[in-house]
Amino acid sequence: MELSAADAGNLLSALATEIGHVLSPEWWRSHSVALFNILIIDLTLAGDNAIVVGMAASRVRRDMRAKVIFWGIAGAVVLRILFSGIAQQMLQVIGLTLAGGLLLLFVCWKMYRQIVDSEAPSMEEIEANLSSDKVNGSDAGFWGALWTIILADLSMSLDNVLAVAGAAGESTLVLVIGLAVAIILMAVASTYIAKLLHRYPWIAWIGLLIILYVALDMIYRDSHHIACAAWGVGCSETIWQGILNRLGLSS
Repeated sequence: MELSAADAGNLLSALATEIGHVLSPEWWRSHSVALFNILIIDLTLAGDNAIVVGMAASRVRRDMRAKVIFWGIAGAVVLRILFSGIAQQMLQVIGLTLAGGLLLLFVCWKMYRQIVDSEAPSMEEIEANLSSDKVNGSDAGFWGALWTIILADLSMSLDNVLAVAGAAGESTLVLVIGLAVAIILMAVASTYIAKLLHRYPWIAWIGLLIILYVALDMIYRDSHHIACAAWGVGCSETIWQGILNRLGLSS
């Protein structure tokens, strides 16, 4: 509990320091790429939550579905807030960013399988099940459906927060903006986004490429931090800086 309070205090302190820079056009210019990446990441991952919640809710009686959907979304919001503070603190530790990048590579593999899996249910099919009085499959009951959603939310929240925290880098404010966008999209527009991604799969491919870039950048950046700490070489070099340096284009 004390560690969580300390992490929350550090997060709020760093955020308070950065808030003063929000009105600066230079801040927005310097973080524009990170903010764009986070927007696409949130957009790509928001639809998954709607599908999982909808599938779980269709397994209970119709009069209980609204309650399952509400608590499923509320649980996802709480988990994302909890994970966000922990993730950025952990990614400051040398070696853990490398581990997070490797985990994101696995997330990329899961996303790739979802995109190419033509048998995945569409949001239209799930909405048809939700509007029907018939229970889809065996009746899971309220707590069974909610437990299914919570278990799925654990994985999806970790994936989302890890990708957003990796894209945000050391900026707490960018992380908070990314978290806020993720929560808004998930709570308000996740059903529409799920339909959009099903209709225009190229959006999901762009999101996959950005998350892949974030994963490789985390691996590359932390590998250099490890090399810097151990041998004093490769300090403070991102993958983009590395590419520019290798091409002789760095200023």
